Amino acid sequence: MTTTIAYDQLADLAGADLGHTAYRTVTQGQVNLFADATDDHQWIHVDPERARSGPFGAPIAHGFLTLSLAVPLWTELLEVKGVSTKLNYGLDRVRFPAPVMVGSRVRMRATVVEVTEVRGGYQLAVDQTIEIEGGTKPAVVARGLYRFHA
Repeated sequence: MTTTIAYDQLADLAGADLGHTAYRTVTQGQVNLFADATDDHQWIHVDPERARSGPFGAPIAHGFLTLSLAVPLWTELLEVKGVSTKLNYGLDRVRFPAPVMVGSRVRMRATVVEVTEVRGGYQLAVDQTIEIEGGTKPAVVARGLYRFHA
């Protein structure tokens, strides 16, 4: 469910649990496109037949592909009205505790840890966890930094 707030309410968002997104399936097509974009064609990602005999029994998504899903997933969780610019400012920490098998479904859970006033706007530090449906460990644990300017 999307939280919608006005720009002038951003400072009040510290500590807010934004819940989780809907699940989305990670496909072999996505993995192949990511491999082409990053020139990372390791067999564990792009050769389903060989990957079946590998350590996971199936091809897995690149960790950075899974991390990049935070971008569209983030937009499912927060909409800020009255902004002229929204920036992905970066990441403070990223870990990949568990691989994502192709065909798995993932979703993101997020909590706004801190809101800081920066020149011309606000910066949100957001703890983001990308979960694997039925998994015991998350695929990605990261702290994202986002800036909003009026």
